[in-house]
Amino acid sequence: MSKDKFRIDSHKLMLHPERVSDWLVGKTVYPIYLELGPSGACNHRCCFCAVDFAGYQPDFMDYDKLAPRLEEMGRLGVKSIMYAGEGEPFLNRRMAEIVCKTKSSGIDVALTTNAVLMKPEYSEKILKATSWIKVSLNAGTAETYSKVHRTSASDFNKVLDNLAAAVDIRKKLGASSILGAQILLLPENSHEVEGLAVTCREIGLDYLVVKPYSHHPQTENDKYKDIVYDGYAELAEKVTALSSGAFNVVFRLNTMKSWNEKKHEYNRCYGLPFWSHIDAKGDVWGCSVHLQDERFLYGNIFKQTFEEIWNGKKRMDSLEWCNHNLNPHNCRVNCRMDKINAYLWELRNPGPHVNFI
Repeated sequence: MSKDKFRIDSHKLMLHPERVSDWLVGKTVYPIYLELGPSGACNHRCCFCAVDFAGYQPDFMDYDKLAPRLEEMGRLGVKSIMYAGEGEPFLNRRMAEIVCKTKSSGIDVALTTNAVLMKPEYSEKILKATSWIKVSLNAGTAETYSKVHRTSASDFNKVLDNLAAAVDIRKKLGASSILGAQILLLPENSHEVEGLAVTCREIGLDYLVVKPYSHHPQTENDKYKDIVYDGYAELAEKVTALSSGAFNVVFRLNTMKSWNEKKHEYNRCYGLPFWSHIDAKGDVWGCSVHLQDERFLYGNIFKQTFEEIWNGKKRMDSLEWCNHNLNPHNCRVNCRMDKINAYLWELRNPGPHVNFI
């Protein structure tokens, strides 16, 4: 297996010991990482979409209102923001400005996108400001892509062209942004993973992630709810063998195993203080799994400062409720905070012989 140098199948919270230490002694800590949805609308209707329940609403984050909040978040210690959310980021016409403002506010920037609208003129503006861009590319051919993404087959080649252009622009600009793709492993596309890996390597991408489906409790589509990830060890070996010095395949077999077992190592969700989700309307949520659940709504960044929200009663009440009532065994398997929760649980509940380092 190739090395997961970006720790995609792990976590990086242990690299922030000061903030973890503050949390351990009961101090209020600001999130290290945020997810923001610049657009509620989407140009695709992927067959596996986890947030179809949000309705693909034409809500777009207002740059002029967001800019001062980004400056504030940077001052408060937010380290990174990934723009993804309920829809496609590049449907927001001021996405490039949002990216550049985030970076100038002292916050690292990333994007998850289907890249159909990530045209070269966007790449010219954002590549020097982004830490990484990950493209949801869930097939190796236009025909399968059309079925999985439920869009025109022509979008497949648009994505490949946009990615090839981004690689060239990155080189021209001398930018350090990491460019990668991910494929959600499904029965419909498993036979095309190897071909997609070859395509990504030829384009000049830095990595391809092969990941399992993760069922959102609120999704309207239960087609893949009982999917089983057995028998993929041989495929994983073949695909990871395509890794080279400049290209890395991360086949998330360990995460697939977790999906099959459908259980957590921890009995409390401890990860909530270290991240948050902000939707395209500006609502701040404790967890993306519980969007639209008022118990997880902290406030709105267009009505309050982020500092007021984070130190406010609604968030404190939400954390208190979660501490006593939220059972992560009923939550989303392989959620964003899964590995982080396992790490924090062990810190709070160490096993025997911990002093024999």
